[in-house]
Amino acid sequence: MLGFGGKYYWRKREINGEGGRRSEGIVVVFAWMSSEERNLKNHVDLYSSLLFDSFVCHSQFLNMFLPDKASDLASNVVSELVKELRAKQVPLVFASFSGGPNACMYKVLQILEGLCDTGLNPDDCRLVKNCISGFIYDSCPVDFTSDLGARFAVHPTTIKMSNPPKPFVWVANGIASSLDYVFLNRFESQRAEFWQTLYSTISMRVPYLILCSENDDLAPYQTIHNFATRLQELGGNVKVVKWNDSPHVGHYRYNQVDYKAAVCELLAKAASVYLQNSRSLDKETMKKTQCVDEISEPIQSLGKSTSGLNRSFNGTPLVTTDHFFVPSTVGYYVGRDGGTVQEERKQDMICLSNTQTDDAVKPNGVLGQMLFDVYIPKNVEDWDIKMSETGRSKRNPVTRFIRRSRL
Repeated sequence: MLGFGGKYYWRKREINGEGGRRSEGIVVVFAWMSSEERNLKNHVDLYSSLLFDSFVCHSQFLNMFLPDKASDLASNVVSELVKELRAKQVPLVFASFSGGPNACMYKVLQILEGLCDTGLNPDDCRLVKNCISGFIYDSCPVDFTSDLGARFAVHPTTIKMSNPPKPFVWVANGIASSLDYVFLNRFESQRAEFWQTLYSTISMRVPYLILCSENDDLAPYQTIHNFATRLQELGGNVKVVKWNDSPHVGHYRYNQVDYKAAVCELLAKAASVYLQNSRSLDKETMKKTQCVDEISEPIQSLGKSTSGLNRSFNGTPLVTTDHFFVPSTVGYYVGRDGGTVQEERKQDMICLSNTQTDDAVKPNGVLGQMLFDVYIPKNVEDWDIKMSETGRSKRNPVTRFIRRSRL
């Protein structure tokens, strides 16, 4: 698929029959600039033999000078990974070749860290970041220098020619030098961001595999050695495989046995790291869930305990005040046979028979007993039952009324 700044595509394993094994992860390949699909076929086949699918990204040459082009391509790469990981989360391994980190990969890392405003969902970026389980650097990283563009432009791996014509070399050097001059200030800032971004991956606690050669004229061994040493000083798990005479991005072609063994070991470590990280994330999620439950459980218990208190001894609801519980009923009516009471008073009173005993209305429980003894005197004669007879019919003296408690 073509995009602004380069192209990208999937190369997934084919599962033959029921005995075929499903892929165990994804290798995100950041190919060297001006490379073609056929140049990566051997590496893709290697990852496939180790049960890993490949997602290949080819960057354009100008991405090193125009960060916006690199950011756009990186955004598309992250979006494609999100689609895949939403269906099934698997370990991701970033494999970079030559100028691949400079032209795209470091921008992908910045997007995942939230340093680039691309409009992507932070949760999606977090999903991709949590799946990163390892890094492979083949003939890289390469430092940003003033003549980097010229060296890439005329290198045999870029123009597919062992001895480029001199006029072509002159034109390439002139264009690259002009770009370096025009973007000099941005170039230095980009260089600092590049190395800082690569070193920041140490916080992911994943293994690194660095494949290099002492005779690599485009990716100097000293630069790669310094990078590996710094990662180790920061606590990284780094393995460096160095050859003496293999060419730039040609290590697998000339050293297949050693190369395959090193990559196989790295992918095994990445799968193990992914499993450990997944378990750690699950534990953190469980702890957060338990914390929420521990907070909500006492509240639920309190609600259950007070639900019984919100009912009176015979099912009459109680209302709470700032200090204690008091009956919310308007009053009690005591009589031998019920007596005659005005209808408007019947709505505000509850009839209690003289045959009811104290034991019949005593509540169960310590708190209920305390409330009963305090707020309902055994001798109702102590209550203020004097009522105004103004405007009302004279009541039977035998019948006693108890008005609303004024407690």
